[in-house]
Amino acid sequence: MSTALEIRGATKAFGDKPVLRGIDLDVARGSVTVILGPSGSGKSTLLRAINHLEKLDQGFVRVAGELIGVKVKGDRFVELHERDILTQRSRIGFVFQAFNLFPHLTILENVTEAPISLARDVAESREKALILLDRVGLADKAAAYPRQLSGGQQQRVAIARALVLEPELILFDEPTSALDPELVREVLDVISGLAGTGTTLVVVTHEIGFAREVADRVVFMDEGVIVEQGTPAEIFDTPSHPRTREFLSRVL
Repeated sequence: MSTALEIRGATKAFGDKPVLRGIDLDVARGSVTVILGPSGSGKSTLLRAINHLEKLDQGFVRVAGELIGVKVKGDRFVELHERDILTQRSRIGFVFQAFNLFPHLTILENVTEAPISLARDVAESREKALILLDRVGLADKAAAYPRQLSGGQQQRVAIARALVLEPELILFDEPTSALDPELVREVLDVISGLAGTGTTLVVVTHEIGFAREVADRVVFMDEGVIVEQGTPAEIFDTPSHPRTREFLSRVL
């Protein structure tokens, strides 16, 4: 199976605090990868580095073989123009923890904002958005505003928005952590429905049951490094590293 995402030597510090310490990771095309780890382990920073919301101090990210955020010039990486970075990001969906919907736009306008801003056909963008809203169970909310929706509904809108540009890769940064417990399942069900559709998913989450059911690969991070990775059965049933066992003993 071909590689959708390649990360090599990813290093990042904020001031004198190292957050990523030389991460290497490969993600197969069409797979679901779940990243687990305690707070402060670098999970969200790694996710944000994938689409260059965080600039790496060292190392690089490739999506579908293309360097993200940088190009090679001589023997070093140089930053791409912001316009080119935005074009790359249009091929990488991102679902944030806090929804990040525009409060002054309707649900339909939130979903169509990105394709229309990229000069896509308006009527086609609206049609695609309505199909996606139906897919996440919110076709009847197209004319509503975010404040009129529950947190779970807002996050489902955010997923439809991430899908509208038909990205090769979708990143989920703890998509259920801001939700009340009774709303978590509806969002996880939508994400589960995306598994096996050919879209590559990378999900940072604390939802162990979801990871066990849906993930092809589970990655456990701690203190800015990947401690171990493997299939759900390998990580949850027979973890090889003491730090993984300690973490799972607290969350299971």
